[in-house]
Amino acid sequence: MLNRLKRLISPVSEPEPAVPCETALPAASEPEIDIGLIDIHQSGWLQNDTGELVRGFAITAEDVVLDIGCGEGGYALFSARQGAEIILADVAVDKLETARARLEKEGARSVRTLVTDANPIPLADGVISRVVAMEVLEHVEDPAQFMAELVRVARPGALFLLTVPDEVIEGVQKHIAPPVYFERPNHIRIFKRGGLEQLALEAGLSVESSMQYGFYHAVWWSLYWACENQPLSPPWHPLLENWSQTWSTLLSLPAGPHIKAALDAVMPKSQVVVARKPLKS
Repeated sequence: MLNRLKRLISPVSEPEPAVPCETALPAASEPEIDIGLIDIHQSGWLQNDTGELVRGFAITAEDVVLDIGCGEGGYALFSARQGAEIILADVAVDKLETARARLEKEGARSVRTLVTDANPIPLADGVISRVVAMEVLEHVEDPAQFMAELVRVARPGALFLLTVPDEVIEGVQKHIAPPVYFERPNHIRIFKRGGLEQLALEAGLSVESSMQYGFYHAVWWSLYWACENQPLSPPWHPLLENWSQTWSTLLSLPAGPHIKAALDAVMPKSQVVVARKPLKS
Protein backbone atom coordinates (compact mmCIF):
# COMPACT_ATOMS: atom_id res chain seq x y z
CA MET A 1 0.00 0.00 0.00
CA LEU A 2 2.78 2.45 0.90
CA ASN A 3 4.61 1.85 -2.38
CA ARG A 4 1.40 2.49 -4.31
CA LEU A 5 0.93 5.78 -2.46
CA LYS A 6 4.50 6.79 -3.24
CA ARG A 7 3.82 6.27 -6.95
CA LEU A 8 0.56 8.15 -6.79
CA ILE A 9 1.94 11.28 -5.17
CA SER A 10 5.37 11.45 -6.77
CA PRO A 11 6.18 14.79 -8.42
CA VAL A 12 5.93 13.28 -11.89
CA SER A 13 2.64 11.40 -11.58
CA GLU A 14 0.04 13.94 -10.52
CA PRO A 15 -3.04 13.85 -12.77
CA GLU A 16 -3.12 16.40 -15.56
CA PRO A 17 -6.19 17.62 -17.42
CA ALA A 18 -6.54 16.93 -21.10
CA VAL A 19 -6.10 20.06 -23.20
CA PRO A 20 -8.95 20.71 -25.65
CA CYS A 21 -8.42 21.27 -29.36
CA GLU A 22 -11.58 23.34 -29.75
CA THR A 23 -11.61 27.13 -29.58
CA ALA A 24 -14.20 27.10 -26.79
CA LEU A 25 -15.46 24.68 -24.18
CA PRO A 26 -19.07 23.49 -23.91
CA ALA A 27 -21.24 24.56 -21.01
CA ALA A 28 -20.73 22.80 -17.70
CA SER A 29 -24.05 20.98 -18.10
CA GLU A 30 -22.68 18.78 -20.90
CA PRO A 31 -21.63 15.61 -19.02
CA GLU A 32 -19.19 14.28 -21.65
CA ILE A 33 -16.75 17.13 -20.89
CA ASP A 34 -14.70 16.65 -17.72
CA ILE A 35 -15.89 19.09 -15.07
CA GLY A 36 -12.33 19.59 -13.84
CA LEU A 37 -11.35 20.85 -17.30
CA ILE A 38 -14.34 23.21 -17.37
CA ASP A 39 -13.40 24.47 -13.91
CA ILE A 40 -9.81 25.37 -14.81
CA HIS A 41 -10.97 26.96 -18.07
CA GLN A 42 -13.31 29.21 -16.09
CA SER A 43 -10.33 30.10 -13.86
CA GLY A 44 -8.48 31.44 -16.90
CA TRP A 45 -6.56 28.41 -18.13
CA LEU A 46 -6.37 26.97 -21.66
CA GLN A 47 -7.63 30.05 -23.49
CA ASN A 48 -7.51 28.74 -27.06
CA ASP A 49 -8.93 31.90 -28.59
CA THR A 50 -6.05 34.04 -27.27
CA GLY A 51 -3.30 31.41 -27.11
CA GLU A 52 -2.90 31.88 -23.36
CA LEU A 53 -1.97 28.88 -21.24
CA VAL A 54 -3.33 31.01 -18.42
CA ARG A 55 -4.50 34.60 -18.74
CA GLY A 56 -1.45 36.82 -19.07
CA PHE A 57 0.78 33.99 -20.32
CA ALA A 58 0.38 33.81 -24.09
CA ILE A 59 2.38 31.37 -26.22
CA THR A 60 3.08 31.77 -29.94
CA ALA A 61 4.85 29.79 -32.63
CA GLU A 62 7.91 32.03 -32.14
CA ASP A 63 8.36 31.03 -28.50
CA VAL A 64 10.85 28.61 -27.01
CA VAL A 65 9.11 27.07 -23.99
CA LEU A 66 10.92 25.35 -21.13
CA ASP A 67 8.51 23.18 -19.12
CA ILE A 68 10.50 22.19 -16.02
CA GLY A 69 9.08 19.30 -13.99
CA CYS A 70 6.78 18.55 -16.92
CA GLY A 71 5.77 15.00 -15.95
CA GLU A 72 3.85 13.45 -18.84
CA GLY A 73 3.36 16.81 -20.51
CA GLY A 74 -0.33 17.48 -19.87
CA TYR A 75 -0.06 21.27 -19.89
CA ALA A 76 2.76 21.27 -22.45
CA LEU A 77 0.24 19.99 -24.99
CA PHE A 78 -1.27 23.47 -25.09
CA SER A 79 2.10 25.03 -25.90
CA ALA A 80 2.68 22.44 -28.61
CA ARG A 81 -0.64 23.32 -30.22
CA GLN A 82 0.48 26.93 -30.50
CA GLY A 83 3.39 25.71 -32.67
CA ALA A 84 6.11 26.64 -30.18
CA GLU A 85 9.48 24.98 -29.72
CA ILE A 86 9.20 22.88 -26.56
CA ILE A 87 11.94 21.79 -24.17
CA LEU A 88 10.65 19.25 -21.65
CA ALA A 89 12.66 18.82 -18.45
CA ASP A 90 12.18 16.32 -15.64
CA VAL A 91 14.06 13.77 -13.54
CA ALA A 92 12.03 10.80 -14.84
CA VAL A 93 13.13 9.42 -18.21
CA ASP A 94 9.97 7.36 -18.74
CA LYS A 95 7.70 10.35 -18.14
CA LEU A 96 9.76 12.48 -20.50
CA GLU A 97 9.47 9.92 -23.28
CA THR A 98 5.71 9.73 -22.79
CA ALA A 99 5.51 13.52 -22.93
CA ARG A 100 7.70 13.69 -26.04
CA ALA A 101 5.53 11.16 -27.86
CA ARG A 102 2.37 13.10 -26.98
CA LEU A 103 3.72 16.48 -28.04
CA GLU A 104 5.25 15.37 -31.33
CA LYS A 105 1.71 14.66 -32.56
CA GLU A 106 0.39 18.10 -31.62
CA GLY A 107 2.06 20.56 -33.97
CA ALA A 108 5.06 21.74 -31.95
CA ARG A 109 7.84 23.37 -34.01
CA SER A 110 10.21 20.95 -32.27
CA VAL A 111 10.32 18.89 -29.07
CA ARG A 112 13.36 17.90 -27.07
CA THR A 113 13.88 16.49 -23.59
CA LEU A 114 16.32 17.13 -20.75
CA VAL A 115 16.84 14.76 -17.84
CA THR A 116 17.75 17.24 -15.11
CA ASP A 117 17.08 18.31 -11.53
CA ALA A 118 17.87 21.91 -12.58
CA ASN A 119 21.15 21.96 -10.69
CA PRO A 120 22.24 23.05 -13.23
CA ILE A 121 19.93 23.14 -16.26
CA PRO A 122 21.97 21.99 -19.30
CA LEU A 123 21.07 25.02 -21.44
CA ALA A 124 22.98 28.14 -22.49
CA ASP A 125 22.18 31.53 -21.01
CA GLY A 126 19.24 33.50 -22.39
CA VAL A 127 17.69 30.97 -24.78
CA ILE A 128 14.14 30.57 -23.37
CA SER A 129 11.23 32.96 -23.95
CA ARG A 130 8.61 31.15 -21.82
CA VAL A 131 9.35 29.29 -18.57
CA VAL A 132 6.73 26.97 -17.06
CA ALA A 133 7.33 25.61 -13.54
CA MET A 134 4.01 24.21 -12.35
CA GLU A 135 3.67 22.34 -9.05
CA VAL A 136 7.41 21.73 -8.82
CA LEU A 137 8.90 24.27 -6.39
CA GLU A 138 7.32 22.53 -3.40
CA HIS A 139 9.59 19.54 -4.21
CA VAL A 140 12.81 21.57 -4.50
CA GLU A 141 15.58 21.57 -1.89
CA ASP A 142 16.77 25.10 -2.69
CA PRO A 143 14.04 27.21 -4.40
CA ALA A 144 16.34 30.24 -4.71
CA GLN A 145 18.98 28.24 -6.57
CA PHE A 146 16.29 26.64 -8.72
CA MET A 147 14.86 30.04 -9.64
CA ALA A 148 18.34 31.43 -10.36
CA GLU A 149 18.85 28.71 -12.96
CA LEU A 150 15.48 29.41 -14.56
CA VAL A 151 16.32 33.11 -14.75
CA ARG A 152 19.76 32.36 -16.20
CA VAL A 153 18.39 30.37 -19.16
CA ALA A 154 15.60 32.90 -19.84
CA ARG A 155 15.91 35.71 -22.33
CA PRO A 156 15.49 39.32 -21.25
CA GLY A 157 11.74 39.94 -21.33
CA ALA A 158 10.88 36.24 -20.95
CA LEU A 159 7.64 35.34 -19.16
CA PHE A 160 7.50 32.91 -16.23
CA LEU A 161 4.50 30.83 -15.13
CA LEU A 162 4.95 29.55 -11.56
CA THR A 163 2.47 27.55 -9.50
CA VAL A 164 2.61 25.82 -6.10
CA PRO A 165 0.00 24.16 -3.87
CA ASP A 166 -1.79 26.66 -1.64
CA GLU A 167 -1.04 26.67 2.08
CA VAL A 168 -4.67 26.07 3.11
CA ILE A 169 -5.16 22.82 1.19
CA GLU A 170 -1.67 21.68 2.19
CA GLY A 171 -2.74 22.20 5.80
CA VAL A 172 -5.74 19.96 5.16
CA GLN A 173 -3.53 17.33 3.53
CA LYS A 174 -1.33 17.32 6.63
CA HIS A 175 -4.28 15.76 8.48
CA ILE A 176 -5.55 13.29 5.86
CA ALA A 177 -2.82 12.37 3.37
CA PRO A 178 -0.33 9.60 4.15
CA PRO A 179 2.93 10.81 5.74
CA VAL A 180 4.89 10.12 2.53
CA TYR A 181 2.99 13.01 0.90
CA PHE A 182 5.27 15.39 2.82
CA GLU A 183 8.49 13.41 2.47
CA ARG A 184 11.15 13.55 -0.26
CA PRO A 185 10.76 13.43 -3.22
CA ASN A 186 7.23 14.73 -2.66
CA HIS A 187 6.20 17.96 -0.93
CA ILE A 188 9.00 19.17 1.33
CA ARG A 189 7.82 22.77 1.81
CA ILE A 190 4.59 24.74 2.01
CA PHE A 191 4.47 28.20 0.46
CA LYS A 192 2.60 30.78 2.50
CA ARG A 193 0.38 33.22 0.62
CA GLY A 194 2.66 35.78 -0.95
CA GLY A 195 5.68 33.50 -0.69
CA LEU A 196 5.71 32.63 -4.38
CA GLU A 197 5.58 36.30 -5.38
CA GLN A 198 8.44 37.03 -2.97
CA LEU A 199 10.51 34.20 -4.44
CA ALA A 200 10.00 35.61 -7.93
CA LEU A 201 10.95 39.12 -6.82
CA GLU A 202 14.08 37.89 -5.03
CA ALA A 203 15.09 36.11 -8.25
CA GLY A 204 15.03 39.46 -10.02
CA LEU A 205 11.69 39.08 -11.80
CA SER A 206 8.82 41.53 -11.90
CA VAL A 207 5.43 40.07 -10.93
CA GLU A 208 2.78 40.79 -13.56
CA SER A 209 -0.16 38.97 -11.96
CA SER A 210 -1.06 36.46 -9.26
CA MET A 211 -4.14 34.47 -8.37
CA GLN A 212 -5.45 31.42 -6.54
CA TYR A 213 -7.66 28.79 -8.16
CA GLY A 214 -8.89 25.23 -7.84
CA PHE A 215 -11.34 24.75 -4.95
CA TYR A 216 -12.90 21.91 -6.94
CA HIS A 217 -9.56 20.09 -7.22
CA ALA A 218 -8.65 20.84 -3.61
CA VAL A 219 -11.80 19.04 -2.43
CA TRP A 220 -11.32 16.28 -5.01
CA TRP A 221 -7.88 15.47 -3.60
CA SER A 222 -9.21 15.61 -0.04
CA LEU A 223 -11.90 13.07 -0.91
CA TYR A 224 -9.49 10.94 -2.91
CA TRP A 225 -7.75 9.62 0.18
CA ALA A 226 -11.00 8.06 1.39
CA CYS A 227 -11.30 5.99 -1.80
CA GLU A 228 -9.29 2.84 -1.16
CA ASN A 229 -7.59 1.33 -4.24
CA GLN A 230 -8.66 4.19 -6.51
CA PRO A 231 -6.07 4.72 -9.28
CA LEU A 232 -5.55 8.08 -10.92
CA SER A 233 -7.79 7.14 -13.80
CA PRO A 234 -11.46 6.19 -14.27
CA PRO A 235 -13.66 4.45 -13.42
CA TRP A 236 -13.89 6.79 -10.44
CA HIS A 237 -15.13 5.90 -7.00
CA PRO A 238 -18.79 6.97 -6.43
CA LEU A 239 -17.58 9.54 -3.89
CA LEU A 240 -15.49 11.30 -6.54
CA GLU A 241 -18.23 10.93 -9.16
CA ASN A 242 -20.76 12.51 -6.81
CA TRP A 243 -18.46 15.41 -6.02
CA SER A 244 -17.91 16.05 -9.73
CA GLN A 245 -21.64 16.01 -10.37
CA THR A 246 -22.27 18.40 -7.49
CA TRP A 247 -19.70 20.85 -8.82
CA SER A 248 -21.07 20.53 -12.36
CA THR A 249 -24.55 21.39 -11.06
CA LEU A 250 -23.19 24.42 -9.19
CA LEU A 251 -21.37 25.79 -12.25
CA SER A 252 -24.53 25.46 -14.33
CA LEU A 253 -26.45 27.79 -11.99
CA PRO A 254 -26.51 31.60 -12.44
CA ALA A 255 -24.73 32.10 -9.11
CA GLY A 256 -22.25 29.31 -9.78
CA PRO A 257 -19.33 31.37 -11.13
CA HIS A 258 -19.59 33.85 -8.24
CA ILE A 259 -19.58 31.06 -5.65
CA LYS A 260 -16.70 29.33 -7.44
CA ALA A 261 -14.63 32.53 -7.35
CA ALA A 262 -15.26 32.97 -3.62
CA LEU A 263 -14.31 29.38 -2.82
CA ASP A 264 -11.24 29.53 -5.08
CA ALA A 265 -10.05 32.52 -3.08
CA VAL A 266 -10.55 30.86 0.32
CA MET A 267 -9.39 27.27 -0.30
CA PRO A 268 -7.69 27.00 -3.68
CA LYS A 269 -5.68 24.08 -4.97
CA SER A 270 -2.84 26.33 -6.16
CA GLN A 271 -1.21 29.73 -6.10
CA VAL A 272 -0.25 31.14 -9.50
CA VAL A 273 2.26 33.84 -10.42
CA VAL A 274 3.02 35.23 -13.88
CA ALA A 275 6.32 37.13 -13.83
CA ARG A 276 8.76 38.62 -16.32
CA LYS A 277 12.54 38.85 -16.58
CA PRO A 278 13.56 42.50 -17.01
CA LEU A 279 14.80 43.61 -20.41
CA LYS A 280 17.88 45.05 -18.73
CA SER A 281 19.76 43.78 -15.70
